[in-house]
Amino acid sequence: MNDFFDKFKQKPSFDNHAEAISKHLDQKYKSGEVTVFHEIFSPDFHLDVYVVDSEQHNFKILLTAGMSTLEMTVPDAVENPEQYKFAELMLLLPKSIEFGKVTGQGENDWLIEMLKETARFPHHYDTWLAIGHTLQATADMDPYSENTDYTGIVILPSVTFDKEFTTIPVGENQINIYSVFPLYENEMKYKIENGYNALLDKLIENDAKEIFDYNRANLLG
Repeated sequence: MNDFFDKFKQKPSFDNHAEAISKHLDQKYKSGEVTVFHEIFSPDFHLDVYVVDSEQHNFKILLTAGMSTLEMTVPDAVENPEQYKFAELMLLLPKSIEFGKVTGQGENDWLIEMLKETARFPHHYDTWLAIGHTLQATADMDPYSENTDYTGIVILPSVTFDKEFTTIPVGENQINIYSVFPLYENEMKYKIENGYNALLDKLIENDAKEIFDYNRANLLG
């Protein structure tokens, strides 16, 4: 186990990326509109989650900060792989959703943990995440929490924000902000069997919204 966590200490750390994310939010929102869930203990790499509750929007934003401090392992076969090495994850939420003062104690806190688990995945398994990728909560497709039926996620481009918001240049590097869309078990299986484009067609057919909905209608009826 120590060898597993030691590998993160040996990887180059792009700490200026976390600073760039903070600056990115500061430029767009008032100081009182942005709060952060700081990670107290990080055995691998430090991963915080920002909460944006702005008068500009009719939703809240959860945004990871730390996933991009490490470089993802993008396959050489990918065209322009340098454009996909760094990413952060975003989840849009209804204004009514609240979180516990200490992460893990509130009924909605699984949403934060879902983001953090997804953000850690590519670094733990020396792989990458980008638009069209899906990830299960568990190997058996158990739900993320006892109060939800969502069992996985798909990474989507944001339809709410433009590239000026979802792409952060940092020197020669680029941080991509991807939208996370939770899926039910049969939707996960449908994507695995039929591919991303087929799932995307279902999203369009159902006029699926980017803002999270505990009671979203199943894309497959």
